Amino acid sequence: MQTYPKSRLLDIYKSCFQDYMGAEHLVSDRQRVKAYLDEELQTTSLDDLMPWNYEPCGIDSNYYRVSIRTIKESVISEDLLLDAFIRSANSCRRPSVDEWNERWHKMIGTIDGMQLNLPQYYKDRQFIDSVLSVGKYAISHSPEYREAYRPHYRIVERSIFEQEILPLIEQKKKPDVMQQIFIKLQ
Repeated sequence: MQTYPKSRLLDIYKSCFQDYMGAEHLVSDRQRVKAYLDEELQTTSLDDLMPWNYEPCGIDSNYYRVSIRTIKESVISEDLLLDAFIRSANSCRRPSVDEWNERWHKMIGTIDGMQLNLPQYYKDRQFIDSVLSVGKYAISHSPEYREAYRPHYRIVERSIFEQEILPLIEQKKKPDVMQQIFIKLQ
């Protein structure tokens, strides 16, 4: 809530289910996923994006949200993020909706105890319960979250992220040798 104060219960739920379940669906059509990413890259500017390159989802950091900023700033290639996203979406056994529902209700007990005074809390809680009651779990960010934070990211499983993407992000943060020499000469 400190990072995203305009969040509603829907947004907390989404972050937690992404961390527990991964991407919202299995990916079978690479071309469609690529076309959607291409469109997103063409219709956003760096000013439209959050300032971070990545952030963990939920509370266990099983998955990371990798911003398309990483592509726009040439930190990683579009193909790398696309491949990492698709492999993450298709790689693991998804817990059942019943398992997720049980875990979510434990979380909601904690959230209730925190008295966060979230806007539209009871409406969101009823909506989430209705989605779960029909055997589904995926929902979208709230309109308030989308407007305030403009989320443009792909979900990547932790081991893929740590082995393939994080080293490139860390490398990009380091100044190159010429920059280091220039800094020392000043």
